[in-house]
Amino acid sequence: MKTFQKNIKLYLGIATMAVFAASCKPEISREFAPATQNVDFSKYIAVGNSLTAGFADGGLYLEGQQVAFPNLIAEKMKTHGGGEFATPFFSEAQSNGSGYIRLKALENGRPVTESVTDKLAYTAAGVLAKYTGEINNFGIPGMRLDHSGVGLVSAGNMYFSRLLPDGEVGRKSYQEFVGNRDHTFFSFWLGNNDVLGYATNGAVNDSPTGTTVLTAVNTFRAVYTQFITQLTAKGQKGVVATIPDVTAIPFFTTVTRRALLDAASAAAGTTINDLYIATKTGPRAATDNDMFVLPFSSLASTLLGKPNAGMIPYGFHPLNPIEDKYVLDIQEASAIKTHITDLNNVIKDIANQKNLAVADANSLLTRLKTGMIFNGIGVSSAFISGNAFSLDGIHLTPMGNAIMANLVIDSINAKYGTKLEKVDISNYRGVKMP
Repeated sequence: MKTFQKNIKLYLGIATMAVFAASCKPEISREFAPATQNVDFSKYIAVGNSLTAGFADGGLYLEGQQVAFPNLIAEKMKTHGGGEFATPFFSEAQSNGSGYIRLKALENGRPVTESVTDKLAYTAAGVLAKYTGEINNFGIPGMRLDHSGVGLVSAGNMYFSRLLPDGEVGRKSYQEFVGNRDHTFFSFWLGNNDVLGYATNGAVNDSPTGTTVLTAVNTFRAVYTQFITQLTAKGQKGVVATIPDVTAIPFFTTVTRRALLDAASAAAGTTINDLYIATKTGPRAATDNDMFVLPFSSLASTLLGKPNAGMIPYGFHPLNPIEDKYVLDIQEASAIKTHITDLNNVIKDIANQKNLAVADANSLLTRLKTGMIFNGIGVSSAFISGNAFSLDGIHLTPMGNAIMANLVIDSINAKYGTKLEKVDISNYRGVKMP
């Protein structure tokens, strides 16, 4: 069979961004009222991972930090007794932070991205410039709940170590770092990475640092209880968020079997009917229910059809299947969704015990799969055209952060009888077009 590794191009069918006009003006509440007496917003802190930090487009940079959903919420709290909300921003001179990817062009519907490499915040390879100011947004990209009590973790996480004095790196745990902040209200969104690392690696646990393991339910309950007990030790109120169905994000839904077959067939000049994938029970032909990870879109052109030592083309024969780490097959996806449900039941149970609000991010993402309209703007979980997810297919755009902020605000208002004003999402962009 002909070798195709040089010729395959993936046409992912990125649709033109759709903006839906509402038949009437957007209904945005302008009512201001003091918060109810049992809720104190004077010192709000946000605890979480990359989603809390404002990570987007594969990196942490100033614009993403500025529109992180806790920052948007904190701004609305100011008219209800809220105080200043400090985020460990990168400086203007280092505004591109860790670096990120941006959309360079759309070529026949195929996104072409490029890395942003200027105005970075590195002082050495893998070391970001220190931040030493006040902090209210404690979002740490990569933070897992099951690692939150382990001091050694900060030594391997440049986003965490930039916030610690050198003497505390590798010693102070995330729980210790967040503790004793005299907060009056908190948001808590941890647990995503306890599933995501495993899922994005094709349900393969091969990391020596434990970042690709699926956290057991009993472990999750114990650590979640410990952390929430710490945050509510003085009777503080707060809001927790559930874990989204990670199989519904663009990272898993963009690269389809059909698109891969069409591209491979076009490159070969003949019809290729099947792709073969490795699974836990052995190789088999892929189906439309199996999901290929987003990075495979850039790898397919060099991998598909490449012969091994036995001259068997990669991905086109069961004896040389697409590796398990590039595919979340239907059985793996089903098991992960069940596990997420179990973890979310833990979150809701503990929130109920502690009288905390629950922002159901899982339910929101499920609704985004089919598309929603916010303030007259159409938003979905589709890659690029959906406007909710950034170019890494996992993290939120500014518009996505505004939607998340409103979900949290609605949850706080419903639980505590407050009247926080919602964010106008039309003020925030989706994916930045070239």
